[in-house]
Amino acid sequence: MKTSKPRKQRKRLYQAPLHRRYKIFSAPLSPELKKSRNTNSIPVRTGDTVRIMRGDRKGFEGKVSGVDRTKYRIFVEGVTREKVDGTTTLIPVHPSKVMITRLNLDDKWRRGILERKSAAKKAELPEEEIVEKKELEPPKKEVKKKRTTRKTAKKSGGA
Repeated sequence: MKTSKPRKQRKRLYQAPLHRRYKIFSAPLSPELKKSRNTNSIPVRTGDTVRIMRGDRKGFEGKVSGVDRTKYRIFVEGVTREKVDGTTTLIPVHPSKVMITRLNLDDKWRRGILERKSAAKKAELPEEEIVEKKELEPPKKEVKKKRTTRKTAKKSGGA
């Protein structure tokens, strides 16, 4: 994050290119998937099964039928609304409001992403080992910098 100003954050969100929007489409994984895949979140794709966690349709589970990257919304099968003329339309849902319960792993690139993410998590040291290492190291002494004074030339009175 480069800035904390809301105006600039919104500008970056609305003007983001599609490859950056893909990252923003991340949704958390279910607890079972977190344990098996060793990662917390992954971008939502068509074919994934998701559970809606917020809003009127909280608890509904369905397959992602479409993704709209320009409007930051996904469409879940079964989440529909009946219009006045009698036709049904899919309701757009923001990807942060869903939890992925089953992944679509047909794509080899996505499988590779998951393997890389889980490998990176495994490579990190557990918190217990980090705490033990900190206790073993002796405390470092702080070195104070000496202040140097500048000699300034006296200004003449100008008369």
